[in-house]
Amino acid sequence: MKISFKKTYKFAVKSSFYISMFSTGFVILLVAIMYQPAVSKLVTLGVIFSFILFIFSFLVLQYRVERFIYRRVKKIYDDVSLLEASTLINQPITTDMETLSREIKKFATDKKLEIELLQVREEYRREFLGNVSHELKTPLFTVQGYISTLLDGAMEDKLIRKKYLKRAEKGVERLIYIVEDLDMITKLEAGDLNLEYSEFDIYELIQNVFDLLEIKADKKNISLSFESRPSLPNYVVGDKDRIQQVIENLIVNSIKYGKENGSTEVSVVNLTKKKVLVRISDDGGGIAKHHLPRLFERFYRVNKSGSREEGGSGLGLAIVKHIVEAHKEKIYVESEVGVGSEFSFTLEKMYKKKENKVRV
Repeated sequence: MKISFKKTYKFAVKSSFYISMFSTGFVILLVAIMYQPAVSKLVTLGVIFSFILFIFSFLVLQYRVERFIYRRVKKIYDDVSLLEASTLINQPITTDMETLSREIKKFATDKKLEIELLQVREEYRREFLGNVSHELKTPLFTVQGYISTLLDGAMEDKLIRKKYLKRAEKGVERLIYIVEDLDMITKLEAGDLNLEYSEFDIYELIQNVFDLLEIKADKKNISLSFESRPSLPNYVVGDKDRIQQVIENLIVNSIKYGKENGSTEVSVVNLTKKKVLVRISDDGGGIAKHHLPRLFERFYRVNKSGSREEGGSGLGLAIVKHIVEAHKEKIYVESEVGVGSEFSFTLEKMYKKKENKVRV
């Protein structure tokens, strides 16, 4: 490791000054007592002696300080170099102990934060890989089981063959669904997914989602409705397909975790002059508060066993969050166990007065 010095002379100058002043005064006093020379000679002696002593003291002290700092501090720099402390190693070593202590303290604090962050990331990585492995393993083993059964002789029975092939197909569809969601969230996180902005009626879009999910909701006898819907269209600005995906994922979640004979209500509220708030609320079981901070993490599940029975990739809420944030908007969640949950997000609004007049 190449080390350079950032020399400071403050310590050596002050120390040399004090030594030369004290020594000069002491020598002049001794000479005056012993030899009683003229005052002019004493002054000349004092100036010459103090100057020479100052220079000598300065050189000795500066050299010794540098050697002292170098020998003892070099080991510290060598040790921190093992941690690739580029921000510290690339700077010259200073002979000012206060500055050096400040640099080491700052380095230690930064490294502590970096290590803590790496530990959190490592824990998240392990959890993520475990979740991915589990999500992919379940449909893979399902498909493998049905195909193996068919190869072992069940293929001869047409009814069983058709039944098992359909189940294997569902397993493959689940795999495709998970991989597609993983691909999408990867693109969203990398910023590679381009958004196509347009102006559209948010109520019309929500109604389209209702139509798509009507059968799914009917299976649990859950009603899908608007909390209140104005007669005029409410135009917003965003990527229509992605916003539909956000609303669809949130409503699917409300159906999946909602109670039998329950309801899911959607409302659009004018938040500010430029923003609307889209709210999706249900009267399901609700979510405990300690789950809320991690709710939008990939593969995070509140009820691991029950939610896997319901299917899904476990990426729905993570995708929702990334899409909303890609629009430079905010997403919120409120929930109370036994009462229900409410997810909401903001959108930029745009009124089309001409079209409004026509519709009226």
